[in-house]
Amino acid sequence: MSDQIFTYAALALYFAGMLLIGYIAFRRTDDHEDYMLGGRNLPPWVAAISAGAADMSGWLVMGLPGAIYVSGLIEAWIAIGLTIGAYLNWLLVAPRLRAYTQVSRNSITVPSFFENRLRDSSRTLRVLAGLIILVFFTLYISSGMVAAGVFFESSFNGDYLFGMLLVGGITLLYTLFGGFLGASFTDVVQGLMMVIALIVVPVAAVIAIGGLGETGGLIAENAGAGHLALLGGEAVTGATMLAIVSALAWGLGYFGQPHIIVRFMALRTPQEAKSARRIGISWMVISMGGAVLSGLVGIAYMAQQGIDLDNAETVVLVMSQTLLPPFVAGLILAAVLAAIMSTISSQLVVCSSALVEDLYKVVKKDPPSQKRLVLLGRMAVLAVAIVAIVLAITPNDTILGLVSFAWAGFGAAFGPIILLSLFWRKLTTWGALTGMFVGAATVFIWKALNTGLYELLPAFVLATVAAVLVSLVTYRHNEEIQQEFTDTGTMLAVRPRADN
Repeated sequence: MSDQIFTYAALALYFAGMLLIGYIAFRRTDDHEDYMLGGRNLPPWVAAISAGAADMSGWLVMGLPGAIYVSGLIEAWIAIGLTIGAYLNWLLVAPRLRAYTQVSRNSITVPSFFENRLRDSSRTLRVLAGLIILVFFTLYISSGMVAAGVFFESSFNGDYLFGMLLVGGITLLYTLFGGFLGASFTDVVQGLMMVIALIVVPVAAVIAIGGLGETGGLIAENAGAGHLALLGGEAVTGATMLAIVSALAWGLGYFGQPHIIVRFMALRTPQEAKSARRIGISWMVISMGGAVLSGLVGIAYMAQQGIDLDNAETVVLVMSQTLLPPFVAGLILAAVLAAIMSTISSQLVVCSSALVEDLYKVVKKDPPSQKRLVLLGRMAVLAVAIVAIVLAITPNDTILGLVSFAWAGFGAAFGPIILLSLFWRKLTTWGALTGMFVGAATVFIWKALNTGLYELLPAFVLATVAAVLVSLVTYRHNEEIQQEFTDTGTMLAVRPRADN
């Protein structure tokens, strides 16, 4: 019992820290733009680490190590695809989106950017994009709630529902009041906790096992040599290549994730995307490497200790509890919660912006006051959280399964439209609408077909083709749109600091 007190103390310290950061952010939030976008004043290091933490969720410390534990290094292709996608996202999208959203009527959400960029007076594009955000993010947030419940079951032999409600409630509190700044600054702390945990746990396990040689031998003995091969074994089959292509396709999803690209929009200047990219990708490589290593080392450690895991996605949790002193183990468990909570908070803010900025303001003729908008934003956070909690009460999929579907939905619906909006002058409202609809619909249809190919890839390709073809047919020259495109390039050419 005394050991558990130390563990609980570490968790209580973590929860208190998150609430304190949320309160500080609350004191710095004055208006609607502050609540939704932090006043476009994020330093590069905050944008980089918070984007990474918001991206990874419980998937990084539970889903990915669990997949590696079960299937071996072939699952690492997801990490490779994501790293490539994240790098290209920072390189191509971040600076141009930061500039373009400011030039195009100071757009503070992805749907409002689409509407302003394409001069959609019908508001259809904004409404459809807002609805897509609500549907897929509610599922995404639900996956985080599921991860929280599983965490408490595995770590404390506790009640799934209690754990899910506790984590969901605390995340809701600091997001409700702190808004975008609260989510961003808590994400930084959580991101640092995650990367430290994913270094400490596998290193401690290797030391406990007896070194790298002994660890490798136990992996080969208990899981087969194929576990250590990126291609899954000596014979490369069509099914193997299909799995690798599907894993790499995850990288395409980055271009359309609102909770990640909103960090680009919040940077102080477009030029700071360069330093943010370096920080963000470094964090990602270390974190991904630690997650993959944790899954592999877990095979050897569980075999040596005679532990039979009921749920492979708890491999990091079990190792931390059996290997480390109670207080340190509590901090590692807090890092797992950090991965879950950082993503939930970021997604709640984006859902709030979709409800208020992209749906409420469309139907409300008289512009409400800033105070009322902030209040509505907080009420929207509460509403989405309640729906996600209800969906998570009886989960019917793995954490990785829930995340992969929502990731595909955003990647296919928004990714092609983001890229075309930023780099192609001739995209039209009808082209964007068609692309979004085709992308989202294909994700649902392809998932139902169960072909073995990750639904994001065909959906992304079909959405791009549809958007381009329809745009070519419906294009009409608009001087304002052309001028904004040019002004964005001019803004990107400015070099306000010598180090950029």
